[in-house]
Amino acid sequence: MDKGRILIVDDEANARTALNELLTDEGYRVEMAADGFKAIGKIDEFDPDIVLTDLKMPGMDGLELLRKVRERSDDLMVVVMTAFGAVDSAVAAMKEGAASYLTKPINMTELVLVLGREMERRRLRRQTGILQGRLAERYSFKNIVGSAPVMQEIFKVVAQIAPSRASVLITGESGTGKELIAAAIHERSPRAKGPFVKLHCAALAETLLESELFGHERGAFTGAAARREGRFSQANGGTLFLDEIGDISGSIQVKLLRFLQEHEFERVGGNETVRVDVRVIAATNRDLRAEVAAGRFREDLYYRLNVINVEMPALRARPSDIPLLAMHFLRQFAVDNGKAIVGLSDDALQRLSAYAWPGNVRELENVVERAVVLCTAAQIGTSDLPPHLLAAKSAGGISIPGSTLNDIERHAIFATLEAAGGSTGKAAEMLGISVRKIQYKLHEYQSAPKSGTRVVESKPD
Repeated sequence: MDKGRILIVDDEANARTALNELLTDEGYRVEMAADGFKAIGKIDEFDPDIVLTDLKMPGMDGLELLRKVRERSDDLMVVVMTAFGAVDSAVAAMKEGAASYLTKPINMTELVLVLGREMERRRLRRQTGILQGRLAERYSFKNIVGSAPVMQEIFKVVAQIAPSRASVLITGESGTGKELIAAAIHERSPRAKGPFVKLHCAALAETLLESELFGHERGAFTGAAARREGRFSQANGGTLFLDEIGDISGSIQVKLLRFLQEHEFERVGGNETVRVDVRVIAATNRDLRAEVAAGRFREDLYYRLNVINVEMPALRARPSDIPLLAMHFLRQFAVDNGKAIVGLSDDALQRLSAYAWPGNVRELENVVERAVVLCTAAQIGTSDLPPHLLAAKSAGGISIPGSTLNDIERHAIFATLEAAGGSTGKAAEMLGISVRKIQYKLHEYQSAPKSGTRVVESKPD
């Protein structure tokens, strides 16, 4: 097993040879240099993970070598060795950026432990750097993370529709980030300097919702002691985001339809017609087409709202984004909680990727916040994750032989759904089965008591 590359720098031949034999037996790839000058050349050609150097050497000593290494790379780890009575030199080396130090004569057990620890630190720093780099190169929109093809398409659509004044309907399961997309559309529109007003329609009774939307006149109802401006007036010149639009009553639907057609309304209890310039963005986790067919939602309002549709994918349809999202939330909550956490262990990332995330991005955010609060190490491990995640089977953790036919079928369906951007219709075509078959299987996975995961059934295409 290749544990990594170590460059040994020591002017004593016997010491170099002994360290070489020990570390080779431990599974490291090793190169040697007799002084600092030769070490510089070895660094360029060998590309070590760690430089293990003596401090006292003729010519270029270990401290000067350390400075040269730091000039070349902040990523290369340096561990220094010094005589027992020269600890002050080791302290100076630590101030110059050495990762750790060992006193001579070297305790071989301690050496192996120190090198293993520093190698793990280097791996974590690289993992964090890769994730941060991917986050930086992906960021097209503030606070929205997604490198998966389906998310990149959404970013393109948002950029295209933002300059218009057309109504937008954002659909998708709860927790997929519909409000963030609405805010991104507003921020990239000519209305960006105007207000972005939000209203959660499902949280209010019908009478209160009408007043919240359109405002009311003094005396319109008991307790209306003064005129009040509604959200439409507050959003004048900007954007009004109506979340859970599928929950509004029939009478509110009529008044909303009138505004979308004529851009005017009356306050509750008033006769004065009010005109405002507001772009409406609505969102729902319901299938409004089915609601229209059932007579619970007006067809004309549906088409007025659904001029442009943005469908947010479930997190299970974009598993490649889970590490990016987890790292994004980790950095945020580590700062909030004053924790020096640099990443997640491979096993923890695997567990996160294995879970079906019925609560989508919002659930992942909560899980990472919990893990950051509980974590006592430099990285989040499986012990910091909630128990139900540890019981989850991975859709991607397929080994053949070693997996059942049900596991293989489940993996095929989830992997194809991801490739199809969450579309059950496209996935069914790629797999050569019916949409109904995929829906049946997703429902079966959701209900299975042994799986440890819940899968929210996809809507028909």
